[in-house]
Amino acid sequence: MPVSKKTTRTSKESSPLLAQTPTPPMPPSPPVACSPHDHACHHEMRSLFHGGEFSRKIFFTLLAIFLVYVIFWLGTLIRNNIEEYYHIGQADRTERTITLDATAKVTATPDIAMTTIGMVATGMTVAEAQEANTQVMNTLTAKLTELGVPSADMQTSNYNIYPQYNYTSDAGRVLEGYEVNQSVTIKIRDLSKANHVLSLAGDVGANTVSGLQFTIDDKDVYREEARMEALKKVYQKAQALSQALGVRIVSIVSYGEYDVGNAGAYMYDKAAYGLGGADTSPDVQAGSTDVEMSVNVTFEIR
Repeated sequence: MPVSKKTTRTSKESSPLLAQTPTPPMPPSPPVACSPHDHACHHEMRSLFHGGEFSRKIFFTLLAIFLVYVIFWLGTLIRNNIEEYYHIGQADRTERTITLDATAKVTATPDIAMTTIGMVATGMTVAEAQEANTQVMNTLTAKLTELGVPSADMQTSNYNIYPQYNYTSDAGRVLEGYEVNQSVTIKIRDLSKANHVLSLAGDVGANTVSGLQFTIDDKDVYREEARMEALKKVYQKAQALSQALGVRIVSIVSYGEYDVGNAGAYMYDKAAYGLGGADTSPDVQAGSTDVEMSVNVTFEIR
């Protein structure tokens, strides 16, 4: 008897209804408790616990440092305010000081001379007065160049134009012309030519000379020498007074100095400059000049 072969199908193939039925969600797994013998599980739990504990320690440590800083800042602020309150109306504590001064002088030979030569010209118009003035001043600068005075040592120090008025009872103020006043300051480095420079005023027709002054072009070297001499005098005084008063020099509180200055000037009348009929150049002597420094030092004593 032939055996019939029965084909079986899976439940999915045989039941379309079952294939379309959704699988219900799995319930959440309950937390797995570590067994008493599960050492790996216990180690992981201890790591998590100790990691959180370390973070809390860091946080509380930083918080404590911040609170200490705030307390310290508030305490300092309160202390300063209390000190200011107690010192209101009270004078500052006076330091025990002594002030000494001294002056020293260094004599030097002048190496330059300064003078000013000018021209005052008048005319009915500004142009006429300027032309007369310019002619004399240009001739003066040309003569100075011939004497070896460089243009850098000639400086125009004054140039003015003034109207000239005449006042009458009938017409009142009447314009009569204009006046042009120009002058140049000359630095004479070769002192042997100082008298020749002065005589140029009469040669070219200039009619104003302000004087002649001998000085030192660079006084810094002589100032330094005078300063050191003055400071030596101050320290000698300090040592003598400290021994006499029984005190000790502690430090320097303040220092000051100033240049006393001693510049000589030679003034002559018009005849001496060749402006009033003198035939010879004036005889001038440079002489000497003093560079003087005064210093004062305040010392703290105990």
